[in-house]
Amino acid sequence: MRAGSTARSIETVIGWCAMVSSIVHHTFRAHDGRRFRASCPEQYSGHMTDDGVDIRVEGRLGHITLDRPARINALTPAILTRLSDALVTWQDDRAVEAVLLDGAGDRGFCAGGDVRMIAEAGADEARAFWELEYATVLQIARYPKPLVAIMDGVTMGGGVGLGGHAALRVVTERSRIAMPEVRIGLAPDVGGALLLARAPGLVGLHVGLTAATMSGADAVATGFADVFVPSRDLLELVDGLIVPGADAATVVARVAVTPPASELLPQRAWIDSSYDADSVATILAALRSRREPAAVEAAETMEKMSPTALAVTLRTIELAALDDDLQRVLARDLSVSLGLFARPDFAEGVRAQVVDKDFAPQWDPARVDGIDPGIVDTIVGAR
Repeated sequence: MRAGSTARSIETVIGWCAMVSSIVHHTFRAHDGRRFRASCPEQYSGHMTDDGVDIRVEGRLGHITLDRPARINALTPAILTRLSDALVTWQDDRAVEAVLLDGAGDRGFCAGGDVRMIAEAGADEARAFWELEYATVLQIARYPKPLVAIMDGVTMGGGVGLGGHAALRVVTERSRIAMPEVRIGLAPDVGGALLLARAPGLVGLHVGLTAATMSGADAVATGFADVFVPSRDLLELVDGLIVPGADAATVVARVAVTPPASELLPQRAWIDSSYDADSVATILAALRSRREPAAVEAAETMEKMSPTALAVTLRTIELAALDDDLQRVLARDLSVSLGLFARPDFAEGVRAQVVDKDFAPQWDPARVDGIDPGIVDTIVGAR
């Protein structure tokens, strides 16, 4: 994508965040071929369930529950639109003192964007979805009222985008946090590169390049979450937030406990040594040279991922480490996502992981020694 196009995309994301209510007039295509128009109700008072999201006001708490449990609350344009509009409505509503974001069902908070829907959409519709998603992420990150996100259970991709940038981020012993985009030919987006770059040492590179799943304890240790709350105490947390005048941070702290020891951070020695490189090939060679079984396993895992997506991911995390600004990271995410969307690996990754589920993608190129640096520069934007 050319620099001028990227700049216009930046302006689009920023503009949509400033005037997010206008998003509801955009038309998207669902994965089953039907068209729908996301519409915004005049006011989010009381209780409303529609389009896969449950929105209500309980006491002084604005409560948003992603409500698509059969798909682990995978995100659609309609869900993002209603979520975003509720935040706009409550921002200046004195009757709402804090906001809670959680997910329905016992499987997880949010498995991310509906990748099958995105893969079957055209480029314009994919762009519209990502612009809406990234605008909502930035809106959450900048929200002026306390916003608590409970990332209980599976929380991946877009789920990390919604929950990982909230003011108060809660995980449990059931949390499974991941940015698995390289499995389907994409790179971590929704500001995930920034979270990965902020992790201690080079742990974030390891997590991003292997699509590793973190526990709740790992998420706190790496900065993806703030507090650990046992799942049995989540109802107490919600009840405390509902009380008028309650301070959200105090309520969260009251039910939080010291998390178990992270199993990921003690591996920093071999991680920091192996990932301190400027290419995927060099990282793989370093991992293979290690004696630790986990390092060898990491190399074997990376070799199953899209080589182009790996190279792009390495670059985007490095760039996020140099520029700790979520707005600019999200602008780059849009350019990168669109660039990878146009590559054959994305469709192939979705086919292998989501549609046919043979888990045997045929990447192009098939190996990291076939990575074209020029293509990577074009996707990421040469610096």
